Amino acid sequence: MIDPRFVYVAIALSVLGTASYVLDTLRGTTSPHRVTWGLWAVEGVLAFVVEIQQHVGLASLMTLALGLMPLVVFFASFLNRHAVWRVDKLDVVCGALSVVGLVFWALVHEPTVALVSFVAADFVAALPTYRKSWRAPESETPRAFVLGAFNTGITLLTLKSLTTAGVLFPGVIMLTDTVLSVMILTRLGPRFTQRTTSKESIA
Repeated sequence: MIDPRFVYVAIALSVLGTASYVLDTLRGTTSPHRVTWGLWAVEGVLAFVVEIQQHVGLASLMTLALGLMPLVVFFASFLNRHAVWRVDKLDVVCGALSVVGLVFWALVHEPTVALVSFVAADFVAALPTYRKSWRAPESETPRAFVLGAFNTGITLLTLKSLTTAGVLFPGVIMLTDTVLSVMILTRLGPRFTQRTTSKESIA
């Protein structure tokens, strides 16, 4: 465990990552997916409320940032109409399923089931951006996700005790940001598609 005050470093990294994402959005070089970022904002705020109730401590401030920063990105997406990724039917379905998961999480009284539904809701909310990063990694800002993985990792290290309430949300975000970082930086989707197309041409 590291000093809990390191959470302020984590928040600073979150702000830095979000600032770069917002600037790229305003320039039109990044296209945030509103379904993902809007739901991430809602989930972050809800997770913060739960962590406050569970007395998680300073680490909960990072969770609050994980709700507020996506909210900034979500609103920034309305300032440049050319920088918004088109939402299709599959994205809408993912968004609806994520909302159902959040409603179920809020209503169910069995803690374990509730936590599973929350994780599922977060994963489904991320699917549109996973798909976009696979198809068009150039439409994303990798710095935001790399810093996101680092700041949530720092947050986990500041926890005095590893409770489910404290670990769950930052842990899921760290995993998501790590996977997205790899997909975007390695351009895995286009490389895979190109390789597949080449093999089919040879055959």
